[in-house]
Amino acid sequence: MTDGQHHGEVALVTGANKGIGKHIARRLAGEGMTVYLGARDERRGRETARELTEEGLDVRFLQLDVTDQEQVDAAAQRIETESGRLDVLVNNAGVVVEWGVTVPEVTREHMRTAFEVNVFGTVAVTQACIPLLRKSGAGRVVNMSSPLGSLSLLSDPDHPISTRNLLPYSSSKAALNAITIVYANALREAGIRVNVANPGLVATDLNADSPFSRGTRTPEEGAEVPVRLALMGADGPTGSFRGSMDGSVDETVPW
Repeated sequence: MTDGQHHGEVALVTGANKGIGKHIARRLAGEGMTVYLGARDERRGRETARELTEEGLDVRFLQLDVTDQEQVDAAAQRIETESGRLDVLVNNAGVVVEWGVTVPEVTREHMRTAFEVNVFGTVAVTQACIPLLRKSGAGRVVNMSSPLGSLSLLSDPDHPISTRNLLPYSSSKAALNAITIVYANALREAGIRVNVANPGLVATDLNADSPFSRGTRTPEEGAEVPVRLALMGADGPTGSFRGSMDGSVDETVPW
């Protein structure tokens, strides 16, 4: 654990019981933050929080299904009661619902499921946490997206992204990208910076059934871009889409 500039700060990471989210939580706690580990699965969430606590980190399990407004409100209230503010929000929870489903076969229910988590869940958590982020003085929001939500790449017939045909996922991430920009504009004067992270193509449960490459990057490597955005200083960017196709933090993804 470090005793640097982030010691004593407070973070919430959604979908953090495994994969990239778990390693984001570990890294932020390693910087001296109190990290609320949001997870829908109580058993796995508690196990992961216990594992990280045994590493000497201040990680606290938080029951949080981002599609459940009561749980979202309860999570924000608990952070308010215990910590009084929030410095970092990482909206990591996300789903892919259409592996093995062709575009003409996509139903309204496929779309609804993807948007409930990837879009509406992110908005619900962010909206509930804005009052806490305002108390930080230097709040940071990191939304996890993908080049699959880039309209520039989707509309380029020579780019491999345009061949993936993931209608619910791509459209929900494109919506998330727009939401990020609007939040960034609206919260700029409050000193809250809102950015999108592309972790690169990471081998996680999210793409376990992918007919394409499952990923060449580890979850630890995938955590690098969102962690860097979460730890940036007051002069850091807002309304940006960081991380190249290979996950390089110093590059940007086109909208």
